[in-house]
Amino acid sequence: MIPMRSSPHKVGTIAAADGAAAPRASAADLQIAYVAPKQLRPSPTNARKHSKKQLQQIACSIERFGFLNPVLVSDDFEIIAGHGRVEAAKALGLREVPTVRLSNLSAAERRAYVIADNRLAERAGWDRELLASELRELLDLQFDDLELTGFSLDQIDVILDDAVEKKAKETAEDQLPTNGPQGPAVSQMGDRWMLGPHRLLCGDTPQDCDVIVRHWQQFAGKSARLAGSALTFAEVAAKRLTRSSRSSNKA
Repeated sequence: MIPMRSSPHKVGTIAAADGAAAPRASAADLQIAYVAPKQLRPSPTNARKHSKKQLQQIACSIERFGFLNPVLVSDDFEIIAGHGRVEAAKALGLREVPTVRLSNLSAAERRAYVIADNRLAERAGWDRELLASELRELLDLQFDDLELTGFSLDQIDVILDDAVEKKAKETAEDQLPTNGPQGPAVSQMGDRWMLGPHRLLCGDTPQDCDVIVRHWQQFAGKSARLAGSALTFAEVAAKRLTRSSRSSNKA
């Protein structure tokens, strides 16, 4: 008999916002039981592997935050989800870890869930702007180990720099004077715009050139660049139209 300590915590029927009972899963009430890590068996069908660095990151997370995510196991204590957490717990010398037995799943369903648990999480994306905001908040709060988030310091620098650059471009575009049919144009005669694989040479109708560039950017979802420089159309506009606006104000 495997010794285990039951916990009063259950995951059962969840109350809906209007007070009515929300639909419950097909499983019975899920109960947390504490089991020694060495008594949990890895699934032989688990195709997801963890590097030593990943296991170290998981261990650091457990040390700082605690073991907050129960290991999912079968009735005979084969791991369904949580292989990395169990290995990290062994490395930390933990005497027990929280587990939840999924008695309702068949052998085939367990094997499918081992894949699904890893693959579905893998397909999630990031809201880069919100992520950068959260990382900045942690910096402001003087959180002492940002690498516990799973991002290296180099990756965090890139995320924050990208967010600052994007914000600066958006601010510059918002502050640009408008160039209507009778107003100043961004393009100038002789400009050569790089539109992906295409090149656009500006002649004596710069306004028409602006229209073509803007339409291409909207269609391609990319920024046109001024040949011979690294400046985008928006950056050129920020310089030329702002300068033009200042000259007009002085006059």
